[in-house]
Amino acid sequence: MKALLAEYTTFHDPGLAPEGAAMLRVLSESFQQIGYEVVTPGSGDFDHELERLAPDCDVGLVIAPDHLLFGFTRILEEFTKNIGCSSLVTAVCADKVRTGEILRRHGIPVPGTVDSGPRVVKPIRGCGSIGVRITEDPPGEEEFAQRYIEGEHLSASLVGSMNVGEACLYYSGKPPLALALNRQEIEVKDGVFHYLGGETPVDHPKSDEIIAIARKAVTVLGCQGYAGVDMVIGDRIYVVDVNPRITTSIIGIAAVMEEEIAGILVEASQGRGPERVHLHGRVGFTKDGQVTRL
Repeated sequence: MKALLAEYTTFHDPGLAPEGAAMLRVLSESFQQIGYEVVTPGSGDFDHELERLAPDCDVGLVIAPDHLLFGFTRILEEFTKNIGCSSLVTAVCADKVRTGEILRRHGIPVPGTVDSGPRVVKPIRGCGSIGVRITEDPPGEEEFAQRYIEGEHLSASLVGSMNVGEACLYYSGKPPLALALNRQEIEVKDGVFHYLGGETPVDHPKSDEIIAIARKAVTVLGCQGYAGVDMVIGDRIYVVDVNPRITTSIIGIAAVMEEEIAGILVEASQGRGPERVHLHGRVGFTKDGQVTRL
């Protein structure tokens, strides 16, 4: 059995490469642990690498910035079984404004838009904290502004099992599996947001409500496979982003989870999988892959 783990940044985005390499390492070790031979693209044209490698693989997964996921995932789906979110879902989630509108229509709290005063300005099609800042300036081209929410920065990591949603036509009937609730370490320097890493798992007084909202968000969007839901816990629980892909939190989760993430992803793609996972201990992790027991 072969698994194609198509991580984009290693050869094509030096700024994000350490983060991408750390996620790839964790996933590669997990797939090897359950008996797969892991195949990864070389330094050539990424599209061509996918077309070259995918036909000989049993399953595949793209790891790339959100705005690139649709094109790469669509190619992957042509040649092998995608065990991540569908290309259609990645296209929807890449548009942060459209995603927020869908969530709002389904009663999921998201930060409102603002036209004046201090606000968070971010790219409409962005990745992580890149380009996110607090400012009074109007958003530029391909940007939008949201109300700044004071509160805790958390994320929920889940695995969807072929759910049905506005952006997806698959259905399994299984609710998304919650892997962990994670704390995000966010630094704001000169008004610019920087994601540094985090810790997992987090025991929060509102854990049940937070996970319920995250599950609803990925179900509404139809996320299959791994998805991360970024939230700010302020006067209420706000969803600020939905990432239809592997996120950096997997570095910490894999260090404390008894189950193999590879096995969970493969089973979820078949509409199966565990009802819960078993986490032991707590760790801090950096975005370049360093893990520390807490």
